[in-house]
Amino acid sequence: MARPRRELSRGSWLRRMDASGAADRETLAAQLAPHELAALGSYYWEGWARDEQLPPQDRASEIWRTWLICAGRGFGKTRAGAEWIRDVARNDGAARIALIGASLAEVRSVMVEGDSGILAAAPGALAPVFEPSLKRLTWENGAQAFLYSAAEPESLRGPQHSHAWCDEIAKWDNASERAMTSWNNLQLTMRLGKTPRVLATTTPRNAPLMRLLLADAKRGKVVVARGKTVDNREILPADYFASMIEQFSQSGFGRQELDGEMVEASEGALWNRALIETCRESAPSAALTRIVIGVDPPASAKGDACGIVVCAMGSDGIARVLADMSVERASPERWARAVARAAEHWSADRVIAEANQGGAMVESVLRAADVSLPITLVHASRGKAARAEPVAALYERGRVRHVGLFAKLEDQMCGLLAGGAYEGPGRSPDRADALVWALTELALKKGGGEPRVRCVM
Repeated sequence: MARPRRELSRGSWLRRMDASGAADRETLAAQLAPHELAALGSYYWEGWARDEQLPPQDRASEIWRTWLICAGRGFGKTRAGAEWIRDVARNDGAARIALIGASLAEVRSVMVEGDSGILAAAPGALAPVFEPSLKRLTWENGAQAFLYSAAEPESLRGPQHSHAWCDEIAKWDNASERAMTSWNNLQLTMRLGKTPRVLATTTPRNAPLMRLLLADAKRGKVVVARGKTVDNREILPADYFASMIEQFSQSGFGRQELDGEMVEASEGALWNRALIETCRESAPSAALTRIVIGVDPPASAKGDACGIVVCAMGSDGIARVLADMSVERASPERWARAVARAAEHWSADRVIAEANQGGAMVESVLRAADVSLPITLVHASRGKAARAEPVAALYERGRVRHVGLFAKLEDQMCGLLAGGAYEGPGRSPDRADALVWALTELALKKGGGEPRVRCVM
């Protein structure tokens, strides 16, 4: 359902940037005492928030039940959720609120105690009492909020609620359909008050629960507010904003994480973004036992990139993607130097380079760039997608992790289709091909996979 438009939103006059709006603000500022002016700047959320961050306005024939804020990172989703909860609790002493996140730790650290969480949004004496051991917030007027983990759907059997805030629903773990079960169990608890309501805030991902809510929105059952990271550029640190735009603005990852778009998976794709997200970690969680660099040399310096991807095997038998150091429009000398720098920086054990484009010349170019470590030349006897299928199966089995974000590489991975077609960015999946060579060496070649137990007679 399209979001109902306001004739003039609460506080919109305060945000007007034309001359008359500026005069209004100056007149107001002159009439307020310093502490009142400070309170207005800090606490008058309805005046400073953007329309997409404020609850939908009810109409006589349309009283909303579910409100979905689907927006990019840094948009202000958490602040919008926290302020809505504060407003509900302040005005309804009988409110019983469910706070649900991907885990209890995230509910506490982000939704409750975070910089934009409920406690931060509650000024002075209006702050609720937080009892971590009871997983409960209590306001002076009697309103209460309870913390739940979407990973524990059964915890939502029994309680009753009048309101709920569900954060980052697209990242809820749906193994054994836990995310869907948590959502369905929550709906059964929404039976207090005249108009039970649920707010879901998330950066979109192609997950079953997201698809359900967006389908319900088309049927008029969910009110959707959308937004982009750029909408909040005046609040975000300038360096952060510029860095995010530079790194991700031209990628599918950027469309999802910055623009708040639901990036659909190509039919038959070997990888999808939801799968890759489940494989992500911020730092290696095991010691690295072997590091290799996969290289997919370009046919010329005019178009394709030289894929250079660093991967490692962990002591836990799980392979990790550590870096994408690919270079675009590079001469043989330039991409060979890039490989040498990567090898030195990561203390690599071996370089795995495809030799179809140039044969022995590839090794000669690498040697000339002072790549002194062992080089293995591999020859592609099958198409890129066919080579990638066994590697994609490693991801499905949980045997690969991405240590960080690799937007351009992941866009190419999601563009490789079973059967040989490629629908990703660029003419060729050069970065993805380099990844495939490296992970094949680490995890699929005989002796390079999971630890084995030998029986000595």
